[in-house]
Amino acid sequence: MDKKLLDILACPLCKSSLIYDKDKQELICKADNLAFPVRDGIPVMLEDEARQLGFEESQVLHK
Repeated sequence: MDKKLLDILACPLCKSSLIYDKDKQELICKADNLAFPVRDGIPVMLEDEARQLGFEESQVLHK
């Protein structure tokens, strides 16, 4: 994920900054506990495509 692109991307729901998870190929919104997929290097920033983070995943992020 290009650092410049990550700097300008924001959660489409709450406008918070995102964290890139390289292993899972996802952009994470800590505020909404959502993970947006990155497919073929392209972020899919649609609410319908996002997955809700599990309890354990969200706890790790908020430490």
